[in-house]
Amino acid sequence: MKLKNILYSMMLGTAVLTGTTSCVSDLDQYPHTETTSKNVYTSLANYEAVLGKIYAAMVTSGQGKGGDNKDMESVLNNGSGFDYMRMFINMQECGTDEFASTWLTGEQTTGLTYLSWDANDAWISDMYYRIYYNIALCNEFLRNANSASFSGADAEKMKEYKAEVRFMRALFYYHALDFYRNIPMVTENDPVGSYIPPRYTPQQTFDYIESELKDCVGDMLPASTCPYGQASQGAAYTLLAKLYLNSEVYTGVAKYAECKEACKKVMDMGYSLESDYSKLFNADNDKRTNEIIFALPVSAEHTVSWGSSTYLVCGQLSMSNANQNVADFGATSGWSEFRLRPEFVDKFTQTDIDGNGDKRCKFFTNGQSKDVTSMTDETAGYLSEKWSNLKDDGTTASNTDNDGVDTDFPLFRLADVYLMYAECVVRLHNDWDNWAGGSDAADPDVIASRKQGAIYWINQLRERSNASDVWSSNFANDDAFLQFILDERARELYHEGYRRTDLIRYGQFTTNKYIWQWKGGVHDGQAVDSKYNIYPIPNTELTANPNLHNDNY
Repeated sequence: MKLKNILYSMMLGTAVLTGTTSCVSDLDQYPHTETTSKNVYTSLANYEAVLGKIYAAMVTSGQGKGGDNKDMESVLNNGSGFDYMRMFINMQECGTDEFASTWLTGEQTTGLTYLSWDANDAWISDMYYRIYYNIALCNEFLRNANSASFSGADAEKMKEYKAEVRFMRALFYYHALDFYRNIPMVTENDPVGSYIPPRYTPQQTFDYIESELKDCVGDMLPASTCPYGQASQGAAYTLLAKLYLNSEVYTGVAKYAECKEACKKVMDMGYSLESDYSKLFNADNDKRTNEIIFALPVSAEHTVSWGSSTYLVCGQLSMSNANQNVADFGATSGWSEFRLRPEFVDKFTQTDIDGNGDKRCKFFTNGQSKDVTSMTDETAGYLSEKWSNLKDDGTTASNTDNDGVDTDFPLFRLADVYLMYAECVVRLHNDWDNWAGGSDAADPDVIASRKQGAIYWINQLRERSNASDVWSSNFANDDAFLQFILDERARELYHEGYRRTDLIRYGQFTTNKYIWQWKGGVHDGQAVDSKYNIYPIPNTELTANPNLHNDNY
């Protein structure tokens, strides 16, 4: 069983809590809690059930198989909606060079794809309400847990659970901050029901997330004892690092030294890189706890999902190109959801594409053009083959048409921490690669010195993937090295939900500093209004909450 202890066995226990909704906005989006809490929060086992729901709510959209018995009303998918991670992936990838979304009309991705959305966009709206639905679950857990009375081992366990829920709420608020910036703030200390939340500035939300993470991390389990699928101290410090890395974007105040320090804490926790990159994304990736810091388990038996990693495995595969055998990736059929834009492809060499270089380059080209001549042409654009529903032994893990995949989603990985650390070294103008006066790469003193820089950690990733090492002499200045790190993040982390945030941090998402095909809705690409660095609060929410407004929309 992939997810130990609570999540699989306890999910159904929260049906009484989440089965009905109350109207906090124009859409019935939030869990109704006033009359059910007294029935739910009666034992440690029931608290465990709600904790299980909070985790599972990232990969499922309802109480039943594949999102049946939906959690909340939605605009997408004929009202059935999609899970948190499918929306998150599209919000982070659709408008970038890593995605060429096929079903613009049917999937309603035109706005995301062309960076032309407005405050009525279905994805933007459903993502917003899903985030706050999940926050409401966390608040209700904490509202009851803070007044609960447990003793002995149960009290210690509750302390851990409360810390995990605070971490999850901080994660949801981090996503809300990254997407929407000026957002409503609700905690367990606010009234339930008709309460109208205040509008927090990005600085206020940043400060809240930072404070919560610093305060709860001590009560979370260390990575060495944390059950798989639950958030450990490593997850908390990784999220803190992400917050600091993007602080200048959010608040105007750079916190790269703090990011570097948080990364160092994670790097000192005993994690190590998985030797085979491809195994991080297959159906046995629950075994990769050496590198995967925080995973979202997906199970064809227990947590069937048509989003999350099922979306990535099946969505990357063609439903019409007979040259591609989808069974080679453990899929029953392909969905042709997305292809790759050529500017991303060009971050690899032809040798990489031919399979003789960088092993992270997993593209299918037979019968596919490199040029995305039409966004809706399934054959225009190379295909990614990064994700798989095969086990380590090569057998298929599940029938994806009936049950989705059995591949977990690695939300936080050590590789990202290495790259964040390296970026901070450069942005702080620290020495990129100090050999401490030595020349022997195996000398412990040299290694210890080099680990203070950026080159060492980048080459750890490149050597793992059969890519050539880089050296300080390859880069003329900090700007050149930073651009390389941005490109390296694309090579290492593509289709994992990082790209939009990275491009914004580098000032390239909306500007003419970097143009990719169909950026701005034209084939050759064009810059767009800087307002598209931030998603708007949905109009339905503006109607319900007079404290909110959108700038520039």
